[in-house]
Amino acid sequence: MEAVCQVCIHHCHLQPGQRGVCRARKNVDGQIVCENYGQVTSLGLDPIEKKPLSMFYPGSLILSVGSYGCNLRCAFCQNHEISMTNKEEAAAVYISPQEMSDKALACKPAGNIGVAYTYNEPLVGWEYVRDCARLVRQAGMKNVLVSNGTASPEILDEILPYMDAMNIDLKGFRESYYRELGGDLETVKEFIIRSAAACHVELTTLIVPGENDSEAEMEEEAEWIASVGAEIPLHITRFFPRYRMMDKEATQIAQIHHLVDTAGKYLQNVFAGNC
Repeated sequence: MEAVCQVCIHHCHLQPGQRGVCRARKNVDGQIVCENYGQVTSLGLDPIEKKPLSMFYPGSLILSVGSYGCNLRCAFCQNHEISMTNKEEAAAVYISPQEMSDKALACKPAGNIGVAYTYNEPLVGWEYVRDCARLVRQAGMKNVLVSNGTASPEILDEILPYMDAMNIDLKGFRESYYRELGGDLETVKEFIIRSAAACHVELTTLIVPGENDSEAEMEEEAEWIASVGAEIPLHITRFFPRYRMMDKEATQIAQIHHLVDTAGKYLQNVFAGNC
């Protein structure tokens, strides 16, 4: 029978055997199953600043884990090899939540503070994030989520109690732009508001030439962020040609710094990225 996935904005109506937009969730005998549970495609000990988090344990390292799948379709995706793939195509290995927690602890002497759920969109496989995060928290370490913020409120309820910090993509501040990416701006705004009230949050906006690079849009975005919290760090990041946008030029460094100055009228902590 048909089943409806409630994890994100798409509410995919799936027939038996059919996968959702994210390619990570599937209707199996009338039940929505998380196919990418524990399926790890990427694992590495990264500087916390690469998440990017500039004001959460700066100078530390964090064990970063990714799976496959994403519920957006950004033409500029930096990790499309894993975000736009499925179970059959992904080169993944299974790592249980307990094994992941043990790996994090084993890296502690090297400066590791915990686990970051990143690289693809972690919340298309939120069950694994929750199960790992619970064990990592019990082990006295930190949990970091790097997300596009398009999960449903119910999923946020499941993982938020275990999160210490997040970096959330705020891809722009126009609903029309979010629709092009397969997303929804209002959902992301609500995700940010709720998360910022519960844990440390930093935001990232990738500036794509001709798409979301106007001063007026940045003014609106920064003013809204300040209404949530003027201390929330914003990373304004330079675009480089990737995936289906190989024909575009990289963002001009001068434009990034101009937008940093624009956002700085409203926000206390604004950072230029990829410059």
